[in-house]
Amino acid sequence: MSLGLELTSLFGKKNSPMIGLDISTSDIKLVELSRSGEKGFKLERCATEPLPKGAVIDGNIENLEQVTDAINRVLKRSGSGTRNVAIAMPASSVITKKMLMPGSLNEQALEFQVESEASQYIPFAMDEVSIDFCVIGPAANSSEDVDVLLAASKKEKIEDRVAAVESAGLTAKVMDIESFAARAAVARLIEQQANGGQDQIYALFQIGAKVTYISIMLNGEVVYERDQQFGGNQLTQDIVRNYGLSFDEAELKKRQSELPDSYEMELLEPFLESAALEVTRAIQFFFTSTPFTRIDQIFLAGGCAMLPNMVDLVAERTKLSTSVISPFKGMDLASNINEKSLRTDAPSYLIACGLAMRRFDV
Repeated sequence: MSLGLELTSLFGKKNSPMIGLDISTSDIKLVELSRSGEKGFKLERCATEPLPKGAVIDGNIENLEQVTDAINRVLKRSGSGTRNVAIAMPASSVITKKMLMPGSLNEQALEFQVESEASQYIPFAMDEVSIDFCVIGPAANSSEDVDVLLAASKKEKIEDRVAAVESAGLTAKVMDIESFAARAAVARLIEQQANGGQDQIYALFQIGAKVTYISIMLNGEVVYERDQQFGGNQLTQDIVRNYGLSFDEAELKKRQSELPDSYEMELLEPFLESAALEVTRAIQFFFTSTPFTRIDQIFLAGGCAMLPNMVDLVAERTKLSTSVISPFKGMDLASNINEKSLRTDAPSYLIACGLAMRRFDV
């Protein structure tokens, strides 16, 4: 079953060569992986291309031509000849719900049952949405039932993303959810921790352009997630106001560290303090709204993760072990990969990397 556009199932198996393409508010990121050994990965290509302001707003494609042009540019920059692509919907555009179903149902009967019950969880007319589902496993409190995860999104939002990649000559094979893709990339890294990260609580903070996504994980399960309206665009807007630049100029100079000497003290340091405060508040809210009383490790990701002193300031304010995450840690690198650039940009490739991993059925 798919999200209604003849895509491979949201949760199904993927085997054909495929690139991961992350279409965010600020840019488009591409990752292509291959196998290295039985279970390892090799990073074949990665590239990023900025989007004009307003091309994507709150996860919605507002200017199809600008997004398609950026996809064409990122393809050219990467040098990839692969035409199959995995893309994702923002979590805010997808309704997910865990459902309890009889374990005795065959695939056809299960599909009918899910569709029959889906309407009670979806606040839209059923002909306006595409749905998908997967069986998670046996239900915890009932040996005869299974847990099923339902995912639903408005058809028009899915169609916009598919149209953007098809206009660039690509074929959309997988439609994922951004938060799911990010967690797939993080799960691989947690497995590299001592004892495979068992019984450790990991908090992932993806600081994007406008929104910070928070996922807290224990033993492969997400025990808490939410988003906060805070992101790197706030710093960019401060640069626009202080130095009389356009938004795109400010974003470029921020990335290339080409701002006046006063920038660090007047703008960067206050922004970093705000970011650390947002992380601290989110953790306090997690403690007060759940039974959990500890976090063992904070992972920072997204474009802001590599800002100078970000990781140190978060660690200082939260009193918790904090590190910047690289989704490519432990991977072999193709000869064309610029390792210096990768060290700087890797935290922002988390979603694209998770999408690229869908090729290998992980």
